[in-house]
Parts: sequence; structure tokens; C-alpha cells
Amino acid sequence: MRIGKSIVFFFQFATVGLAAAFLILFFFPSLVSNGPGNVRPKIVELKQSDRSITQGQSQGMVSYADAVARAQPAVVNIFTQKRIVERTHPYSNDPMYRFFFGDQGAAPRERIENSLGSGVIVSPQGYVITNNHVIANADEIEVALADGRTTRAAVVGTDPETDIALLHIKLDKLPVITLGDSEKLRVGDVVLAIGNPFGVGQTVTSGIVSATGRNMLGINTFENFIQTDAAINPGNSGGALINAWGELIAINTAIFSRSGGSQGIGFAIPISLVKEVMTQIIQHGQVVRGWLGAAIGEINPILAERLGIDPHMGAIVTNLVRNGPADKAGLTRGDIITHINNKPIKHIRELLDIVSQTKPGSVIVIKVYRKGKSFETRATVMQRPVQE
Repeated sequence: MRIGKSIVFFFQFATVGLAAAFLILFFFPSLVSNGPGNVRPKIVELKQSDRSITQGQSQGMVSYADAVARAQPAVVNIFTQKRIVERTHPYSNDPMYRFFFGDQGAAPRERIENSLGSGVIVSPQGYVITNNHVIANADEIEVALADGRTTRAAVVGTDPETDIALLHIKLDKLPVITLGDSEKLRVGDVVLAIGNPFGVGQTVTSGIVSATGRNMLGINTFENFIQTDAAINPGNSGGALINAWGELIAINTAIFSRSGGSQGIGFAIPISLVKEVMTQIIQHGQVVRGWLGAAIGEINPILAERLGIDPHMGAIVTNLVRNGPADKAGLTRGDIITHINNKPIKHIRELLDIVSQTKPGSVIVIKVYRKGKSFETRATVMQRPVQE
């Protein structure tokens, strides 16, 4: 009898306990600690005040519209016209040809060739930077601004060896782009390309810095390209490559492409080099560079093995200009230049940069390796002849 009462009491107690637990779970769920299988996700709502983004060096941006708005007015479209005179038929002076065809093909014919590109206004005085290949041999150059104004442009000077040209336009209240610092660029930085691809109108594309200091590409004599995957197409040449704050950090110049269109490998001239060239053109009408009067070649592994030297030991002299600085200094073909002014030369690019940046008339000390022996000689650098 006592056992039966105990069982009834137990079931009554259990029922009350379950009911109490249900009420607690239903009305006070926060009092129950979360177990591994009962974790409630935390939801964090973004407040409107949190959407403001500080423009720090390492912080991203939701939109680059402000950067484009700052830079785009200073990017111009460039249209050129070139008059091409086609020579007469090669047999136009032959009596037999004239007998059958008369004077057909005897008179030279003239046709107009149009091309397009882009440029950037870099000064309120009307200076416009573009690529030399955009305006090379042009008879007429027209610049169209983003605000709808158009004007003729005059060539101030060109530098084919870096593919930079400086134009001048005469208009009031010109929009001017802000120049950035290309030396601080890092691989992975966001960049925007602005130009006039295929003549469709001003276009903005985005990408990142893929590499810096690209050279030995065979595009220009002096190369120090920024590589980017921002889409660059024909017509973009001479346009702006800007950073995320709308500052000009390079001039778009070339693309690597098997089809003629963008394949994600574009090259731009850093603004640090552009400023140097622009300053010299304004001051001297041309770029003044040092010149050694020697053709220099890279030392390949096969040649290095044959000579028994390190392939990164220097650069080899392959030819000399008679009575040029190198010739007067006693250099000869086959000499290996290992140092200039005590600076080791590992690649031909280093030698070319040192010599070109030396003021004409200055004396440089050249360390030479010849037939197993090293010696030093001095050369007086001359001004580099203007390249057409």
C-alpha cells in the first residue's frame, strides 16, 4: 500500500516538474545556458553611422564614384589627322604603261588618316600629357574636354624613348587632375583607368596594381611600367590611371594582347617618370640624357659559361660609336662593364639608367672586365642624340 502511494507521489512530482520546466523555457529562455547543440546566432545590425568609411591607406571603399568625379573632368579625348601622300604607280613613267593607261596613277594621291587617344590635363596653364604614339606625325590635333568644349592643341615637345608627349591648349577654367605618388604604390592597390577606348566615349575600368617596375619588354627604350589588370583598350593610350582617391599615378600606354583587345595585362608609365620628362620638355624643349656611345648587351648564361663569369656580373659592350665617350675611354667590343661610379651593374637596365641620368659633360668611372683582368677607366658623358 505504501509502495502504491509512493508511485503516485512520484508521478505527481514529475508532472509538476515538467510543467514548471516548460513554463520557464517558454517565458524565460535566456535563463537557460546554451549547450553545444543549442547555440543561438548573434545578429549584428549595421548602424547608419557605421557606414562611413575612413579613407585610410589599407581600408577599402564601397564606391569609387568620388574618385572618378575628381579625376574624370581632367581626362580628355584626343583626335588627330594625318595627311598621307601615296606615291605614284611604280610604272607610271614607263612609256608602255602610259600608252595603255595614260596618266592614271601618275599624280600622287592624298588621303586623311584619323586616329584617337586620350590625354590628361595636368596644369591650369593648359599642359596636357599623352603618349607620343598618339600624336606622332599628326598634322592636326584636337582635344575634346569632358564638359563638351573642343580646341586645337599644339605640341610642346615629345620623348619617343619613353613614349611621352606634352601638348598645350588655350582655354579658361581648365579642370586639373591631382598628381599622386607612384613610388608608394603596392601590388594589390586598387586603380582605375579612364580614357576613350574605341572612340565610344569616356570610360572607366577598375583593377589592381599587378606589378611595378616592369622593364625589358621591348616597348620603349626607357621602361619602368606599372602593370595593371584594369581593362585598357585601343583609344585608352595617354589616358589616366588613378588611385582610389582620384590622384593620377600613371599614364596608360600599352597592352599585351594576342587579339588586340584587353586581356588583363596593361602597362602604364608612372607619374614620377612623367613629371621628370614633362619638366625637361618645358625647360629645354626636349629631354636631356647622358650618352656613352656604346651598344650594350645582356650577358646570357651560355656566354657567361664560355667566359667563365657570373651571368649577373655586368653588361657586355657589343658595338661602339667612333669617337664616342666609350671609344675615347678605351673600351672595345667584348668588354664587360661591371661597375659605374662603384655601383655594381647586374643588368643592362641598371647601366642604361645610370648613364642616362648623368648630366652631359660629367665624368664617370667605369670598371671593366677584359680577358680575365679588371681595370678602371674614365669617360666623359655626352648628350644623348635625339631619337626620332
